[in-house]
Amino acid sequence: MSKLRVGLLFGGRSGEHEVSIISARAIANALSAEENSHKYEILPFYIQKDGIWQAGEIAQEVLTSGIPKETPAAKLNLWQFPVQTTEIDLWFPILHGPNGEDGTIQGLLTLMQVPFVGSGVLGSATGMDKIAMKTAFAQAGLPQVKYKALTRAQIWSNPCVFPKLCDEIEATLGYPCFVKPANLGSSVGIAKVRSRTELEAALDNAATYDRRIIVEAGVVAREVECAVLGNDNPKASVIGEITFDSDFYDYETKYTQGKADLFIPAHLPESVVQQIQEKALQAFTAVDAAGLARVDFFYVEATGEILINEINTLPGFTSTSMYPQLWANTGISFPQLVDQLIQLAMERHSN
Repeated sequence: MSKLRVGLLFGGRSGEHEVSIISARAIANALSAEENSHKYEILPFYIQKDGIWQAGEIAQEVLTSGIPKETPAAKLNLWQFPVQTTEIDLWFPILHGPNGEDGTIQGLLTLMQVPFVGSGVLGSATGMDKIAMKTAFAQAGLPQVKYKALTRAQIWSNPCVFPKLCDEIEATLGYPCFVKPANLGSSVGIAKVRSRTELEAALDNAATYDRRIIVEAGVVAREVECAVLGNDNPKASVIGEITFDSDFYDYETKYTQGKADLFIPAHLPESVVQQIQEKALQAFTAVDAAGLARVDFFYVEATGEILINEINTLPGFTSTSMYPQLWANTGISFPQLVDQLIQLAMERHSN
């Protein structure tokens, strides 16, 4: 029986390029594990930071070394994909951030008419855009922190309107609050603000990253996460908790070893665990996710409130990332998890 040729697609043009490479190496190791090696053949495809697709020796070199590589001469073939793309039976995209988990690459893979791991265009785009995501959550009746959606034009176009905008934010959300670009991952461009001066600076900065901006009320809560696996009948993992000493869970805290601690399973009452799992599955359905997602919550211990923060339809997939660790603690090993994701992709494509 011939092996399934898996196109491992990694790198990309976002600020999470290096994280994508690490995730891809972990997935490649899982596909090469004893229980999977007889099923799958890995064909790596590396997308450079300039958008050029590389296959063969270059892609394998980056996957093996973990070091990003640029080949300027390839710019002549910007829109020519490697010939190896025609050999793929299934795509495994592990591209974090814009141009990777926002529906763009999913649209391209859909046009290729080949199965791929993860959510489709709608689920990916909705999960990536924080404003669209929160609208979907609200429609599903999921409780959230108060927030206000803005555009770059509102912030930059009229100096007379900007002070009134800040007045409204102060009146409805108060301090501290968080200013976020709507379409960036890994806390890029996010600021925690406690004063009018900080708010003005944060709004201006966020507008340089994205034309859509969201401001959220701050909340004193425990940050907990749940992994989801499946298609139309998804299942939820045990709950994990993140603790950190920094002011908030920013990019440096996420990706610097020792800056944050993960507790799996989280020390929570069973009734709270069940509620979080139920809400995670509701969120997964609300954005039309598929395959995998990690859903993040705030647990306000003082009141018992469980507030949904966000869904990540293509979470970090390194060996130390929360998503695979949650499933490992639920009884699904890393190689088993990768295998199940591939089977789910095949199932979804056949329906």
